[in-house]
Amino acid sequence: MMNIDNIDAEGYRKNVGIIICNSNSQLLLAGRIANKGWQFPQGGVHQNEATDEAMYRELYEEVGLVEKNVEFLGKTDRWLKYQLPKKFIRRDNQPLCIGQKQKWYLLKLIDNDTKISLNQGSEPEFDRWKWVSFWQPVSKVIYFKKQIYYSALEELAKYIFPNKPPEKPRWWPKEWQEKNDLEA
Repeated sequence: MMNIDNIDAEGYRKNVGIIICNSNSQLLLAGRIANKGWQFPQGGVHQNEATDEAMYRELYEEVGLVEKNVEFLGKTDRWLKYQLPKKFIRRDNQPLCIGQKQKWYLLKLIDNDTKISLNQGSEPEFDRWKWVSFWQPVSKVIYFKKQIYYSALEELAKYIFPNKPPEKPRWWPKEWQEKNDLEA
């Protein structure tokens, strides 16, 4: 099979992340197949594919939704990056991927959530999903993605909560806020 990963010169794979909210301001979190892990839908941007096109393709492949099922609320202004821990880097793959750089999209489900289907792609990634409170995904995602989830939610919160986002939970690390302030 032809490698369709779009990896830049620094080793970051171009990717889109998709945050879907409902009318109760809850977020859709999906459970990975045969795994206890939870995450937002996401996927790679193919060569010569715009990030908006990749987002709608991944939206359908991962959760069975199409453009008419959702309302576009916003996307991150810049690429958000994370590095993979050394044990997750596939050294035999070329070009070498050391992490991902992601554009994050926020969509609102405007259809019934019965439209959500986890088996539309050729290789489904999820076997369950649930609606969760706004900050909960940060505590549920794998450790090396927590910071990027925080950054994406922090930037996109204004589209769901124009006055003020919900208070951060007690477990919220102060260094995340300090790091985000430095990057802004």
